[in-house]
Amino acid sequence: MQDDDQIAVGIAVVPGSTLDRTSLRYARFIARFQLAVLALHRPGKDILRADEEIQDVSLTPGDVLLVQGPRDQISELKRNAEFLVLDSSMVLPRTRKAPIALAIIALVVVPAALGIMPIAVSATAGACLMLVLRCMSIGAAIRAISPSVFFVVAASLALGTALVDTGATGYLTELFLVLTAGASPTVTLGSLMLMLAVLTNVVSNNAAAVIGTPIAIGIAQGLALPAEPFVLAVLFGANLSYATPMAYKTNLLVMSAGNYTFADFLRVGVPLSIIMWLVLTAALSWLYF
Repeated sequence: MQDDDQIAVGIAVVPGSTLDRTSLRYARFIARFQLAVLALHRPGKDILRADEEIQDVSLTPGDVLLVQGPRDQISELKRNAEFLVLDSSMVLPRTRKAPIALAIIALVVVPAALGIMPIAVSATAGACLMLVLRCMSIGAAIRAISPSVFFVVAASLALGTALVDTGATGYLTELFLVLTAGASPTVTLGSLMLMLAVLTNVVSNNAAAVIGTPIAIGIAQGLALPAEPFVLAVLFGANLSYATPMAYKTNLLVMSAGNYTFADFLRVGVPLSIIMWLVLTAALSWLYF
């Protein structure tokens, strides 16, 4: 890939063009325009079969093509009356910096994995190296920072600290013991993990762990059982953060980049959380009870 390559967000086939009612291969689109077609879209229809290439699809007016090629060729395409460019183009990343970026990532991950330095230190140093060696611009780095991530993390940690300081966690421990009175250790353990799974999707996993750990220890002491399985239940439950975008900062980043909605997380995350909850509860029960 060359440094001056671009991706056009979309071009539409218009009636009377050389692609109307024919295929890309027959119209010699690549040879004529020096552009590679990456994807093809026809509103409301799935037009590409598993055994068919994009170049062999018979196009109709309104079909949208995603293309890649040199900057001047895309500019030429914009001036061509046969096509309608639906949006502007964007410059692709400079791949000549890719080896340097990969080396920096290795320098970030390896020392942290070996315990040579904390991940916070190595990651910060790696980000600085990315900027110094011009693997990315300062503007791109600033635009990549999502303010909502910081607000969610700060607010969730503040909420967790407030619940501990006000004695709310002690109240929740007593309430939990009352509701699960007479239940088996497995049921109590599973209920604790389920409570943390719900909580983590509301206040984030960091805050859920802060709130859940003293509750787990209190439950273990109240039942005269070892604290380890209950603390592990908190650990696992606090990481069942799949059902909402605010459950984990990565969810927010993915939501923004992938244009997902709250309902998308619920549709996929709730079943996944239930499966993980059942499997982890059974595993902890088998190991400790």
